[in-house]
Amino acid sequence: MGASRAALRAMREDVQSLDIRDVTANWVNAAVLEAQIEDRVKALADLAHTPLFFGRLDYLHPVGNPVGNPVGGGERNGEDSGQEDDAAGGDSFYIGRRHVHDAQGDPMVIDWRAPVSQPFYQASRNKPLDVALRRRFGYTAGDLTAYEDEHLSDPAEAATSSKLLQAEIERPRVGPMRDIVATIQPEQDEIVRSGLGGTVCVQGGPGTGKTAVGLHRVAYLLYAHRERLARTGTLVIGPNDSFLHYIEQVLPTLGELEVRQATVGDLVATGTEVRGTDPAEAAVIKGDARMAEVLRRAVRSHVILPTEPVVVVRGSRRWRVPAYELTEIVEQLLARDMRYGAAHEALPQRIAHAVLVRMEEAGEAPDDRVQNAVARNPAVKAAVKAIWPQVDPAKLVLRLLSEPEFLAAHADGVLSADEQKTILWTKPARSVRSAKWSPADAVLIDEAGDLIARTHSLGHVVLDEAQDLSPMQYRAVGRRCSTGSATVLGDLAQGTTPWATASWAEALHHLGKGDAVIEELTAGFRVPREVIAYASRLLPAISPGLAPVASVRESPGSLEVREVREVQGVQGVREVREVQGVQEEREAGAPESSDAAGPEAPDAGPEALDAAVVAACRESLTREGSIGLIAADARIPALAEALTAAGLGYLAPGEETNEAARLTLVPASLAKGLEYDYVVLDEPAAVVDGEPDERTGLRRLYVALTRAVSGLVVVHAAALPEQLTAAD
Repeated sequence: MGASRAALRAMREDVQSLDIRDVTANWVNAAVLEAQIEDRVKALADLAHTPLFFGRLDYLHPVGNPVGNPVGGGERNGEDSGQEDDAAGGDSFYIGRRHVHDAQGDPMVIDWRAPVSQPFYQASRNKPLDVALRRRFGYTAGDLTAYEDEHLSDPAEAATSSKLLQAEIERPRVGPMRDIVATIQPEQDEIVRSGLGGTVCVQGGPGTGKTAVGLHRVAYLLYAHRERLARTGTLVIGPNDSFLHYIEQVLPTLGELEVRQATVGDLVATGTEVRGTDPAEAAVIKGDARMAEVLRRAVRSHVILPTEPVVVVRGSRRWRVPAYELTEIVEQLLARDMRYGAAHEALPQRIAHAVLVRMEEAGEAPDDRVQNAVARNPAVKAAVKAIWPQVDPAKLVLRLLSEPEFLAAHADGVLSADEQKTILWTKPARSVRSAKWSPADAVLIDEAGDLIARTHSLGHVVLDEAQDLSPMQYRAVGRRCSTGSATVLGDLAQGTTPWATASWAEALHHLGKGDAVIEELTAGFRVPREVIAYASRLLPAISPGLAPVASVRESPGSLEVREVREVQGVQGVREVREVQGVQEEREAGAPESSDAAGPEAPDAGPEALDAAVVAACRESLTREGSIGLIAADARIPALAEALTAAGLGYLAPGEETNEAARLTLVPASLAKGLEYDYVVLDEPAAVVDGEPDERTGLRRLYVALTRAVSGLVVVHAAALPEQLTAAD
């Protein structure tokens, strides 16, 4: 490890020592080169607690070209564990997060994205891919502490599961999300390395690694298509700022620094201040794809067919274009279905061309300069203003939501009268600036803006938690990758918005990527088997037909369900602990009499529930790793007060955990995409009741139940949702 770190340091120093004074023609070139050098230095940063390599491959035969350059065979790092060389005449490569070479340019560590590294993830005993030995390295705080070998081409060696792989998956999570580059599974690797040309949609339940797969796919595409994506750009879209903050360190750890992150709200809110909210019924209608047709009609309604001719005066001559010919020009532009703004720019040139035809018929020889001059003629400009006036997207949407007659004229046959009434503002705003735009309104303005001027398209977009988007939001994202590709990530069972998508085929249609390949990840690596089995009891109610996640991690005792109740004036906690699928019950804090545990015991008061939740948090803090206290949004203030009174400090979602602050108080509405070593879930019934309908509430509960990596404690005073108790 020391030699490879020294080589990386030398690579960084080589870049820092570059003298560009004699190779730049001007200050612009110098500024560009300086920025590129600075980015390169950042990409070569050595993270102290992040090992440079995590594995080694010994091939049976020479590979020859490990990194795409004619460098010959692989080089040995020479410091893995002091063990003997296992390669039998073939090349050996150390696999790491980035490429490291020595002073002669020979590779010491091969980038995990290089073709020669792929067998580290794909090779098996049934398909060894010419690999004699695969070695995994184990680290503690950045120091090499263990290694594990698999002789894939040796039929005498029995197949065993990797303890280092399991340990890496279960390593406590403190701080932001980390990469999974050392633990990528074969089915995940196939998705990561799929080509740039096509869109991939990944359906994955909790803990299947879909978010990590999407981020590693971005890193792979930047490696394989760097020049193209450097020109066109990449974007990661997440559900909220807390989620984006949680994942923001993954790509820099892999050496990729130039990927932008945003929410859908960030994309569409340019120039629009979102200050309001919609009732669920209005938001659903505004997010319906039918609104695109309403907007299209409203935009085109500004075009007025001419009734007067255009007369252009040049010198002593007058050139007349009659109204019927102007009408033909306008109808031709309308038939081409151009962007409204593009047609507005084309119309004066079309009129000028008609004038030039008359000039040529009269014996003149006008050129392009004359045509441009005619297009700028006051008469032509006045005609264009009257026929094809400019349209402001925000003002257009303001009229639709404020004027019943204007909306009715363009929603006729598209929206019913009741639907139109639902989205109309009860108190119309006087201006764009004073309007209290909602998130759904901002998406409508973005759609209108694209009808007027085409939205810039990126090379690749990753859309995470995609199941929660409305059809209009899908269209907004699709515009950002209309000429590129996308990676769509989500879980239909975790759709917690009233407009959540019912199927990926429908979602991809609205995204404009109907030909996308849909992949499904069903193996779970994060959530313990007992926890995911408990949460999966909700699947028949929230997403019938969706296969439950099959967790590979069996962790007895990882699930506890604690009922808080008052018995003869004494607070008691009835605890149900899942041990290998068998429930064990015990009482804590209740009298010894059997009558104390009778079924007629009333629900505990809020103080008793708060105390039980605080006790569960205090107990979880005795363990290593991060702790998330997840509760219904309405319960957050009371729990915050209880934690403070108990002397337990806590963080808010988006604040980075560390060894001194490991407890995060998480509203259920912000829990999606986050993960904690231990989770305390407060009052499941309140989580369900906090949503507008039962299915959405149960989906929100499903999300909250599946945030734990090592253990889940459910604390409740009210009755659990019947879907959770049906299997008891």
